[in-house]
Amino acid sequence: MLVPAGLTDLVKPWADVYSNSKLVATVVTFVHVGGLLLGGGIAVAADRGTVRAMRRDAGIRGSHLEELSAVHRVVLTGLALSLVSVLLLFAADLETYLGSWIFWVKMAMVALLLANGLMMTRAEQTLRASPDPDSAAWSKLHRASVVSLALWFAITLAGVGLVNAA
Repeated sequence: MLVPAGLTDLVKPWADVYSNSKLVATVVTFVHVGGLLLGGGIAVAADRGTVRAMRRDAGIRGSHLEELSAVHRVVLTGLALSLVSVLLLFAADLETYLGSWIFWVKMAMVALLLANGLMMTRAEQTLRASPDPDSAAWSKLHRASVVSLALWFAITLAGVGLVNAA
């Protein structure tokens, strides 16, 4: 893919540092994978808990709902670390990432994950306002958790595919 010269010139100093330092490359890659592990690991555990809570009584659902409020900050921190690192990885190798359909599919899935997270948060807010165990908001939260689980694994698959395609 033809990369605009101005963009290449802009990121060249960073690309040179990244490509000439194993330490820098290792730290950036670790921050990326570590952020995904932090955010994704907590999210997958919480999503599993939500799926399981659907079959439980109102008391357990209420406790789970309280736990979910603490989860989002950790998940967003992990995603923020991954976002910063993906920008650094992108700038280090424009040619590879700009022309990679896998990269753009992965970014689209991340956008879907964020939109799904917003839907989850809205369902949680509805449930906190009215914790009816038969509420449609529980069904929305359950569906969003299943979608979240699928997206986290699909994003991981795309990341592996991106590494192998590069």
